[in-house]
Amino acid sequence: MATDPRLTGYLVRALSHEMAAVQQYLAQASLTAMWRRGEHSRRFRGDAEEELGHAQQLIERMLVLGIPSNGTQLPPIRPGRTLEEMLLIDRELEIEAIRLYEEAAHYCARMRDGETQALFAGLLQDELSHLRDLDRMLTEIHKGATS
Repeated sequence: MATDPRLTGYLVRALSHEMAAVQQYLAQASLTAMWRRGEHSRRFRGDAEEELGHAQQLIERMLVLGIPSNGTQLPPIRPGRTLEEMLLIDRELEIEAIRLYEEAAHYCARMRDGETQALFAGLLQDELSHLRDLDRMLTEIHKGATS
């Protein structure tokens, strides 16, 4: 089955992004556990699990389309040295995903690929929610610093 190379590109980029996010959040979970910040460690581990679920959804769609589920090389992780720095780095990561998923969903709509569009739209909503959570946590850190 011939697959649209641009669609393949979106799916491969998305898979690579999700796997990089898993690696990032697991490193942050480990660091915050070492700092004895159990609540944050559990949150980062939960984020890693959510991103792994996204990767699984992408792999399943790729298999349906006959696309090899190969992620490209992952970028180096940037765990951060403080909780605030971690959240700012994660915010950048989520914004990258949002841009990718918006573009991919629009492309799929133009190509009338409703199933893949729905996948990207669902991932987009999850990442927007995650961005809101990060912004809330950053606001709480800043309020605590000024109190």
